[in-house]
Amino acid sequence: MEPGNDNPNPPPRSKIRPGDAVWIIEKEHYGTNNYTQGFVQDILTPREFHPRGIKVRLKTGEVGRVQWLMRELPG
Repeated sequence: MEPGNDNPNPPPRSKIRPGDAVWIIEKEHYGTNNYTQGFVQDILTPREFHPRGIKVRLKTGEVGRVQWLMRELPG
């Protein structure tokens, strides 16, 4: 991945469940490749879609927008 190359088609809310393994981008890291891996604790975005990704809280406390589900990582 190139720097700042966030997923142009992040998963919708309906594909994300508490306990899912995901890669998120935290707000302070937008535009970088500094993604965080973790497990979803809470889904914070009420809408089905968001252009930057659905906001979640990981079990470790980090908050960010889901870029990829671990089970759907690109090849």
